[in-house]
This record gives sequence, C-alpha cells and structure tokens, in this order.
Amino acid sequence: MNLTLEHVSKNVGAQTHLYDLGMKFEPGLNVLLGPTQAGKTSLMRIMAGLDKPTIGRVLIDETDVTPLPVQKRSVAFVYQQFVNYPSFTVFDNIASPLRLRGSSLQDIKQQVQSVAEMMHIEHLLDRLPAALSGGQQQRTAIARALVKEADLLLLDEPLVNLDYKLREELRAEMLEIFKRRDAIVVYATTEPLEALMLGGVTSVMDAGRLLQTGSTLEVYHRPLNVRVAEVFSDPPMNLIPAQVDGSSARLISGMSFALPEHMKNLAPGTYKLGIRANHAKLTGSSSSINIPAQVDLADISGSETYVHASSHDLRVVVQLTGVHSFTHQQNVTVALEPSRLFAFDASGMLCASPNRNSSSPAKVVA
Repeated sequence: MNLTLEHVSKNVGAQTHLYDLGMKFEPGLNVLLGPTQAGKTSLMRIMAGLDKPTIGRVLIDETDVTPLPVQKRSVAFVYQQFVNYPSFTVFDNIASPLRLRGSSLQDIKQQVQSVAEMMHIEHLLDRLPAALSGGQQQRTAIARALVKEADLLLLDEPLVNLDYKLREELRAEMLEIFKRRDAIVVYATTEPLEALMLGGVTSVMDAGRLLQTGSTLEVYHRPLNVRVAEVFSDPPMNLIPAQVDGSSARLISGMSFALPEHMKNLAPGTYKLGIRANHAKLTGSSSSINIPAQVDLADISGSETYVHASSHDLRVVVQLTGVHSFTHQQNVTVALEPSRLFAFDASGMLCASPNRNSSSPAKVVA
C-alpha cells in the first residue's frame, strides 16, 4: 500500500492551513517534523479522512479516496491527548474497534491480550481510565489503535504529555512494534531530537508548507535551506553573516579565517554560516574560530546548559553537557570549528555542508 497526496491545499475561512502539498508515503516510518501550527495535524486529518482538502486528492494505491470518510478507510489515529472512553475498562477500550468490526469473542480476547502484553498493560485490563497514570492511559490509546491492524497508523505527537523517562521508554517500545508491522506509520513531532531517534523518512513542515523530505539523517545533515536548518535544530541553528573572498571568510566583527575543505568551492559573496548549538564550544583551540563574547543568559534544562552569548551584532547559543554556572556579562570565548560550518547563500539555500559523506540534498516538493 502507498498513500499519495496530490496538490493538497486546505483553507479554513480566509486562512490557508496547507499550501499545495505533494507527498507520497510508503510502508514504514514517516516523520512529520515542524513547529506548532506547521500544519501537521491538518495534514494528518486529511490523510485519515476526518477532513477533506479544499483542493487536491488523496490516493491509496492510485485509487482516489478523497470522498471516503474515516469509517471506510483502514486507518487508526492516536492523538497527543489521552483519548479513552471513561466508562470503559482498559479491556473494553482496546476491544472497541474489534467489536465494531464484528470480531468473535474469542478473537477479541486473544487480540486484546496480545496487544496489551505488547504495551505492558496486561495487568490493567480491568481498570477504568481514571485509575491509570498518564503513561498508562496513553498506552491504552495506542493499544486501541494497534489492535485495529490498520494499513495507515497516524500518531499526532503521542508522547508530548508524558514525562521524559516515559517518553523514552514508550518511544523505544513503539519503534520495535513499527518494525514488525507492514503499515504506513506517520508520526508528527515538534522535536528534532525525537525525529532523529525515530529515523525513517522525515518531512519538514513550516506554516503549512512542505520544505524538504528525505531520509531523516540526510535531511538533518543536508538541510535544503536556512529554514529547514532552523526547524531541524533545537535550539535553532546559529546563523552568522560572513563575506567569502577567495580562500578565506570574514565575519561581521572583522575576524577572518581560512575556508575549510568542504567550503573551498564557494564563490566570492555574502553568506550565512550555520552551526548547531551542540557543535559550538566555550573552549578555543588553534584550529577554531575564537570569538570574544559576553554571556547574556545561561539556561539550564535538565542535564544541559544553554549559554546565550553575544559579540557586537553576533548572537550565538552554545549547548554544554552538564549544569554550569555563568554570570551576566561574563567574558567567554565562543569557539567554532570551521569543519562544522554550513554555508547558505544570500537566498538562504544550502551551498556547503560539513557532512562530506552525504550525497545531494534531499528532495523538496514545491
């Protein structure tokens, strides 16, 4: 089975939620990555048959299913909220799609038990949702979707309301489940790290538009343009204006450095040099671009410290492992390794990537 979207647009009143999307999904894991209001949920509702596109068609194996409602499609949908029937036990919640299908009691018992064991909730089958933790409720909702064995499984940020430990545990379990199923799995997320952990094929969306699609690692290593690079980095990729002339580049501060090997073919002109926060450092070396700066903010998040530093008109975020203490306006040295730099031209398109083993940029669908 494959699912194709042909020139799909969606308008709600005077607002456009999706702009002329062309996409094809095949069995396996497909990730929709984009910030809030990128259009991921609107797109998934059209794929499911819950909404119809204003313009365009939805095809399954070359058959137009655009007019078909969700009830007539082989689809299961898991939302970020814990959507369960409050008066049903866990068993009855999971069994509900099987009963609607008219499965025998024996088949229902067998399939519910099997998927409950898969999701590690077999000991909770007699409980009501109110007696479950958030993680257990979401496991129940996922189990109800899995038991349908649908050809299309849609997951709209299903782990966003869980704590970090539960997210890690459940994501790993679901990945193993996805590998064993011959279904199209579409997983929406706002988190670049989650997209990297999931792998598969990633489509980057922003403001209702599809920016780039390709294998997850390819899109990460070779973002087609500045906006893709910003979306597929958390925090967004640092972008530094520079002037390239011959074999060297000059930053806005006047500091110059020799172009690294992967940037030596750049034509003279104005560029934006990009570097991810986890590749910037506060310890300089003889090979790095060492920029004197001052700390504006040190943001501690879990086991990471994000140092926001500035130098003249330059703003950089440096991600450090561990918890570190900095004072406001503390002098630091921001160190950027030239071999880690991306280069984008004046129009924002990728010109050079530090990942030398990568092939041409992944496909973009206009």
